[in-house]
Amino acid sequence: MFRRTASLILLAWALGFLWFAAVLPRPLDGVHSDGVVVPTGGEKRIDRGLTVLRAGLARKLLVSGVDSQVKPQEFADEYQVEPRLMRCCVTLGYESTDTRSNATEAAQWIAANHFRSVRLVTSDWHMRRAAFELAHATPAGVSIIRDAVRSHPTLRTLFLEYHKLLAGWIARLWGA
Repeated sequence: MFRRTASLILLAWALGFLWFAAVLPRPLDGVHSDGVVVPTGGEKRIDRGLTVLRAGLARKLLVSGVDSQVKPQEFADEYQVEPRLMRCCVTLGYESTDTRSNATEAAQWIAANHFRSVRLVTSDWHMRRAAFELAHATPAGVSIIRDAVRSHPTLRTLFLEYHKLLAGWIARLWGA
């Protein structure tokens, strides 16, 4: 009985990992949302969020997990954000340090702005876990639209991210 159970668990883990690695989320175009949330940490994420904002597909942008030493003007210079757009529509979040705290910071921003829909922009390999955490942190009724930035993750990155996602699921099942 133990062997059978262990074999089924191993098979489920292996099939889950194959699905996770082979079917990465994709970019999304043309869909409107109230806001855009971009957790820092991956290449081209912020550029994608700003593209969505400039295209009028969202009203505001939160960049979550910004280093405390980065000043708004430095950010604007680095990403060539127009002063008007920076003042009205870009929020830099300095409170978060990981995916779970990114979700908490984003949920507070979403609630403060009374948004009903938000576009999550993150790397393709990070999307499932980021969306999972954001869905648990946001108020009921908020639609989360996934907009993945294509990347070329290593097998190691995929392996670690898959296990972080599994750990998050298990922690939620156990009430953590």
